[in-house]
Amino acid sequence: MTRIGFIGLGNMGLPMARNLARAGFAVAGFDLNAEAVAALVAAGGTAAPHAPGAAQGADIVITMLPAGRHVREVVTPALAAATAPSSVFIDCSTIDVATAREVAALLPRPMLDAPVSGGVMGAENATLTFMVGGADAAFAQARPVLAAMGRNIVHCGAAGAGQAAKACNNMLLAISMIGTCEAFLLAEKLGLSHQALFDVASTSSGQCWSLTTYCPVPGPVPTSPANRDYKPGFAAALMRKDLGLAQEAAEAFGAATPLGAMALEMYENFCAEGGDTADFSGIIQALRAAPR
Repeated sequence: MTRIGFIGLGNMGLPMARNLARAGFAVAGFDLNAEAVAALVAAGGTAAPHAPGAAQGADIVITMLPAGRHVREVVTPALAAATAPSSVFIDCSTIDVATAREVAALLPRPMLDAPVSGGVMGAENATLTFMVGGADAAFAQARPVLAAMGRNIVHCGAAGAGQAAKACNNMLLAISMIGTCEAFLLAEKLGLSHQALFDVASTSSGQCWSLTTYCPVPGPVPTSPANRDYKPGFAAALMRKDLGLAQEAAEAFGAATPLGAMALEMYENFCAEGGDTADFSGIIQALRAAPR
């Protein structure tokens, strides 16, 4: 049986680890939150007393941590020494490309950067998309484990490529969400119903995921956060973080991303005004209240 050490059992990590346990993997989990560890145990996993304990003898070590500095602190050669000699590390955190490459270069085990898309719902339903960077052999070894947590698994290239794909994807998502929100607000002013705009745009050139899956107004897509008073979902604070990573990359590599920069500014303002814990589609509320 494949032994998995899972470090970081937060809103995303816990359901991902539970899905692994339910799929029959031997999962040892660690988190600073004892309640999260207990929830994993209830799903068939085991509790580790600390990060090295989770990695002890593991064939696969998965980390899902808040930021690059946490990955640097946790994913170290000392941690790798506790694992099985043929082990692979999978970092599912969303961090900057430079840190992903730096940690992979220092680790004496193969490491994949594999950030995810799909939010908490995708983590719970094992329908996540994994964007993976790293060596072919490590990807092949890790793929069955990733398949127990997600539906779409894309090998994007060498170390750091997964984080690069995540930054580009989420910048595009933020821009498309803002555009979708503006279209609905204009429709309101013009006397067009939400449903009418949805029926037209969802079947014509305005179609996008922000519209058809995550519609920012109540009604047209019953499962969207707009029908739950913008309870996340994918919190605006996380979108702000991802847009910041995209802009860091754009500056470092000399890419012109004016809409990405504008989206970051808008999400920074939305979060500063109390929207940080709302779903990122809730930015329509800030746009509705903005002076004309």
